[in-house]
Amino acid sequence: MSREQPAQQAPPVQKVRIRYAKRGRLRFTSHRDVSRAIERAVVRAEIPMAYSSGFHPHPRISYAGASPTGAASESEYVELGLAEVREPAAVGAALDAALPAGLDVVASVDAAGSSAGSLSDLLTASRWRIELGDLDPDAVRDAVAAFLAVESVPVERMTKKGLRTFDCRAAVIALDVAPDGALDLVLEHTVPAVRPDDVLTGLRATAGLEAPATMLLTRVSQGVLDRETGEIGDPLSPR
Repeated sequence: MSREQPAQQAPPVQKVRIRYAKRGRLRFTSHRDVSRAIERAVVRAEIPMAYSSGFHPHPRISYAGASPTGAASESEYVELGLAEVREPAAVGAALDAALPAGLDVVASVDAAGSSAGSLSDLLTASRWRIELGDLDPDAVRDAVAAFLAVESVPVERMTKKGLRTFDCRAAVIALDVAPDGALDLVLEHTVPAVRPDDVLTGLRATAGLEAPATMLLTRVSQGVLDRETGEIGDPLSPR
């Protein structure tokens, strides 16, 4: 006997894009756990979510550009598909109140009034701050100069598809050393993705710079890369 087909759900009447931060101890939370926390929070906040069709409907929540486990971030993004039109600021405030401390809503806008394109289309690069503990800033500057002087820096990383070799230098748009010795890194989002730790591996390969056992990675911003200026645009800015 065939199963009765489930009713088709109505599409969202509004999409709200939200920038949130992942701070403190929450930087050790995986993307899967973050998504679960957000899904629980939208229920607690009584946000009127639209749902997918099928035998197991899910709230229409879209994630893009999630930071790796262990990295803090001031620029994570999620899009909520709503069944009722609401004020974006109110949606963001309600979600923020329902999320655990360390997952903090920074901004919320109506997707219809923000930059055109899907969230994934609007997240093409990230700026990172890498705090390297007590490493000598002069040694870090020398390593950065050596890294930037070469055209290609192959590195290896274990992925879901096995050990992969790729060029981490090609994804680096800018790399500089702040006065306190931290690295200021702009990475283009490539396939396969190049992560900040891959660049640290590249610095070790090209200049022998050994990263400290304890360091702090923070994504400062994420958005559309302007190739002429090297700047990263705000994906939540008005059209």
